[in-house]
Formats: sequence, structure tokens, C-alpha cells
Amino acid sequence: MPFPIHRPRRLRRTEAIRSLVRETRLSPEGFIYPLFLVPGEGKRKEIGSMPGNNQLSIDEAVKECEEIAKLGIGGVILFGIPEVKDDEASGAYHDHGIVQEGIRAIKRAVPDLLVITDVCNCEYTSHGHCGKIIEGDVDNDTTLEWLADSALSHARAGADMVAPSDMMDGRVAAIREALDGEGFEKIPIMSYAAKYASGFYGPFREAAESAPTFGDRRSYQMDPANGREAMLEMTLDFEEGADILMVKPALAYLDIIAAARQSFDVPIAAYQVSGEFSMIMAAARNGWIDKDRVMMETLTSIQRAGASIILTYFAKDAARLL
Repeated sequence: MPFPIHRPRRLRRTEAIRSLVRETRLSPEGFIYPLFLVPGEGKRKEIGSMPGNNQLSIDEAVKECEEIAKLGIGGVILFGIPEVKDDEASGAYHDHGIVQEGIRAIKRAVPDLLVITDVCNCEYTSHGHCGKIIEGDVDNDTTLEWLADSALSHARAGADMVAPSDMMDGRVAAIREALDGEGFEKIPIMSYAAKYASGFYGPFREAAESAPTFGDRRSYQMDPANGREAMLEMTLDFEEGADILMVKPALAYLDIIAAARQSFDVPIAAYQVSGEFSMIMAAARNGWIDKDRVMMETLTSIQRAGASIILTYFAKDAARLL
């Protein structure tokens, strides 16, 4: 048989050729860096299970945001740990809560940096669940009121975008109605549309001090076995007015990211979560893998699957390499 006419290796021969024909190109502008805000001043406490990431007081978070802006990273998403937690998650929607004050300080110092806020209650409730507990379970419709109030308080403080992560039914519609009713119709919603009840969240619960004190979140976060249900969740959020649809976690759900990209003509985001980050860091610290190479390989895989926006704790490291 004659030798094949097509030789794919021709386009792999040198780095210049490989770069020229590369299909997926990462950019710092597509990264969102998570920040964890705590009360006080001058506080920078490393999160033990997430090397290089810290709980930050607002003044330290401002310094971090100045560096993030210089690196060309697309933005930050804020999580808050209040001084006091209660059964009503009152710190989540207080106009002078930790996130609300963080937004104001960051926008004063770095006005052009995109500031997104996580809209949820688990960091603010004394029990660690994402909403109002009635008869041992999270009550969906009461929780919608809290979420709408939180999103409004973030918008009033100057947030550029809100991102509900609670997985309550109807939350996007409730938030959209509340924002529009108060004149914030220009604020986009990035919905955690397909958020799975994942084992990869462990380090985050240390970072956000949000582990539930009883039970788990499987009655509202998605079953990892379900793919078609994810498409239903994303369809409902899209129909309720979500501007961006997110899949969380990322690496174990690349098929869901790809399906979302094929089905929806809106930006698709993916969250490379704490457990994904910490596994890579732990293996790298043991000398088992090349940290930078695996970091970039995983980020590329997420974008290749269809996510144009990646929330990742590697944002700064990846931006420096890029």
C-alpha cells in the first residue's frame, strides 16, 4: 500500500508550528480567581488544604485584586465568612456584610476589575446549609427570598455580576425579578446551573468555613450520576434569565460542559474546584507530577470541552505562565 498522503506529524514538528495550529488557546482574561473575605485588618491566613490560597481581610483582598488586575485576569469572585453566623443567614444580605464591604473597597481601589459575588447562604448559616431549615430540610421558597435580598445588596454595593450557587428551584427568576425591580436590570447573572453534590468540595469547606453541621446537601445539589438532569437544570436557568451557565466541578464533568456548549448560545463557565486544585498541588509537592504542566493541561481540557470562563485557584499561576 502507498504511504498515506496525510502525515499529521508534519504539524507537530516544531514549537512554532504547534503554536500556529493550536486549537485551544487559554488567556488570563478567561480566568476568574476566587477570594475568601474575613473580618478584621491585616489578616492573611493560608488555607491548609489549598497551598497558596488565603483567607483575607478586606484590606489584604484589595492588595490581591491590584495584583490580579496587573496579571490581566478576567475578574474575581467573592466569598464571605462573617463574624457571626445565625439561622437566618443575616450576614448574607446585610448591606454592610463582609462581601458588601469588600465590593466597595475593591471597586474604589481597582474600579475596572470585574467583581462577581457568590450568592449563597452556607457560609452565613449557623448550620452550614444553603437556606432556611424547616422540618430538617432546606425550604426552597423561603430561601429564594434570602437569595434575592443578597443579590440586591451586592448590586447596591457595586458588584458587576452575581452568581447564585445554592441550587434552589426558581432562584434565577427570583433574583432577576428583584434586580430588575430595583433598577439593576444591567447586572448579569452567572448561574451555578449544574452544581453536583461532589466529593471534590472538601478543601473549600475549610476555606469558607461552611461544612454542614448535620446531613449533607444531596437534596439540593445534583446527583453525580445524572447528565440529562443537568441539561434540564441549565434549560430552566436559561429560561429564567441566566446570562451565563456554569458547571461545577469541572474535570469530572467535562461531558456536561461539552453538552452545555452544544445546547446553549450563552457563555459557559466551569469551576475547577478546591479538590481538583488540591489534588494537583499534593501530587506536585510529592514530586509525582509536574505542577505547571498538569495545571495547564487541565485548564486546557476545560476550555477545550467548551467553557470560555474558568473559575480556578490556579488563575494567578496560569496567568504568569501565559
